[in-house]
Amino acid sequence: MTPPYLSLPPTDRLLSPRTGWTRAHWETLTDHLLDSVVPYASPGFAQYRLPGRASWSGVALDGLEGFARTFLAAAFRIAGARGQVEPALIERYATGLASGTDPASGEAWPTLTDCSQQMVEAASIAVGLHESRPWLWDQLPSDVRERVVTWLSGFVGKRTWDNNWMLFQTVSEEFVKSVGGPYEQDEIDRGLERIEDWYVGDGWYTDGGTRNFDYYGGWALHLYPLLWTRMSGDTDRAKLYRGRLSEFLTTYQHFFGSDGAPIHQGRSLCYRFASLAPVWLGALVDATPLAPGQTRKLASSVARHFAERGVPDRRGLLSLGWYDTFLPTTQAYSGPASPYWASKGLLGLLLPPDHPVWTSREQMLTIDEHDLTVAIPTTGLLLHGTRHDGIVRLVNHGSDHGAPPDDPHYAKLAYSTRTAPESAEHAWTRNVDNHLALLSPGGSPSPRGAIHPLTCADRTASSYSETPDGTRITTTSIVRGPWEIRIHEIATPPEHSPAAVEPTSPLVPSTTVREGGSTPLEPAAVEPTSPSVPGTTVREGGYAVSDASPPAAVTGPGWALARRTDGLTSAIIGLYGWQHASVSRDVESNAFGPHSAVPCLHADTPGIHVSLVVLSGDAVHPSALRDAITVDVSPETITIAFPDGDHHTHPLPHPAPPTQPARPT
Repeated sequence: MTPPYLSLPPTDRLLSPRTGWTRAHWETLTDHLLDSVVPYASPGFAQYRLPGRASWSGVALDGLEGFARTFLAAAFRIAGARGQVEPALIERYATGLASGTDPASGEAWPTLTDCSQQMVEAASIAVGLHESRPWLWDQLPSDVRERVVTWLSGFVGKRTWDNNWMLFQTVSEEFVKSVGGPYEQDEIDRGLERIEDWYVGDGWYTDGGTRNFDYYGGWALHLYPLLWTRMSGDTDRAKLYRGRLSEFLTTYQHFFGSDGAPIHQGRSLCYRFASLAPVWLGALVDATPLAPGQTRKLASSVARHFAERGVPDRRGLLSLGWYDTFLPTTQAYSGPASPYWASKGLLGLLLPPDHPVWTSREQMLTIDEHDLTVAIPTTGLLLHGTRHDGIVRLVNHGSDHGAPPDDPHYAKLAYSTRTAPESAEHAWTRNVDNHLALLSPGGSPSPRGAIHPLTCADRTASSYSETPDGTRITTTSIVRGPWEIRIHEIATPPEHSPAAVEPTSPLVPSTTVREGGSTPLEPAAVEPTSPSVPGTTVREGGYAVSDASPPAAVTGPGWALARRTDGLTSAIIGLYGWQHASVSRDVESNAFGPHSAVPCLHADTPGIHVSLVVLSGDAVHPSALRDAITVDVSPETITIAFPDGDHHTHPLPHPAPPTQPARPT
């Protein structure tokens, strides 16, 4: 059996010429997800104990998570159909609400305590009850409603973590308020006031005050305040939040490839199509720059992308991973039901069948028609996408999840819709891909320190970070189509500066790529476990490409390349200050496949280093690129000349070291 592992309705290429998907596909997907968890329900349906690794919260709370997160999907399905669903669906969750709040049931949910996982799940239950109120809440027996209110009002007087969790208290107490239960207005307001401290502009929030720019900005910090306005009726705040969401979507819409793949960056990636929550929300509250047909094209592309790659799986379940189970993509707080926060990506079902999002013909997005470059200055994030292969790449000069970044999903220089960082523990220790490292005598790489953004505008972004010994690394990225030029300035403290050494021979013999691109690449003689060349002090990696079989690997004078069987190619080309090239391989280290390869450059002495990083679905010819793009370094500037005659001049705050060769050898 090949994906998708569910039976979908016939495609409609008149209404949806790009994806073929209609509202019927979304309803089928949702029904399949909800039906598939039933075998794992407890007798009273208060817990869904799904198979998979338990979270740090324990099995009982994982079971509550299974109820709450699937209930959110059920609520959207019930409300969107105006209650015209299989009666068993409503009955299951009504029974679960009764059992989960009955201390005598043997399935009772733990009471809410400070900073407890119950808070997260209570918010999903509160939102679901509000949105499906006429068909579920209003039909519950009065004693069950009283018990649910008692459980949810456990929020009153409790402390949450100082991040998106504050909004769980806001929406839960607002729902309790709406049904006449006990609440504290100050606690409702507290979360709404706190997010004002986290709003940075351009429609973007940071999650919790540090530089946390990721999908939580959409599926939490935009989502909950606007869902709260649907409960509270606060029109003033709704106007404020709607304006921010619309501005957010002007850039966020570009975080997806033309095939629907989201950029693989940030935490909680196992939530997958929850990334669609702000896209649907924009249509739901009339706060989107997207036309209705664009909204559906984007959303259906994402859902179809995952379905065609085995999500949901053969059991109908969402696993802890991306396309397949891959635990390094997850966090310790994630349990087997955590991926069902993907239910937020089903928010569009709240739009009635006659809404223009469902009735308008699909319309193409920017990435479908043109190359794009999008700078988000307040975040330090720079996007560049290419129409011919549909890939979007994110250059990261601003999101580090705290200082220093402790996660490969934040620490890398770049991410994309077609690749993932090397995130298994053994690979993270080596830290090869999309990273510039100073290597210790034993070959251990320096980490990327806290990211300090410098610039982000047009086609350029820059930042600096410091290694543990105080070395400052300033990196500037200039993007053009599939290319990213990286200028690295390494200011090593004098007491740590190594003496200049003669260039050593590359570990990998030089190999010539056939420029015609039609001859299959043969894997090069690459050392599988050592990403460093003896004698080097600086190493930079390009994108990791991963596949079911080992990617082909080739090196040449001053460049390295890795290519998947489908043609996806990662290359890195030394333009200044590099002496060697290699390809580093690994296994079971990447969410996109068991075999991965990273092209690398190496230098003997830290100083000024200029590289060209390429990720493309097209043929890549490193030798031609190396000859066509020239770099001139003077004591004051670096000038990069492109093949079309365009130039980029980069000022140098410090004189360039005179010992650096103009071109790698």
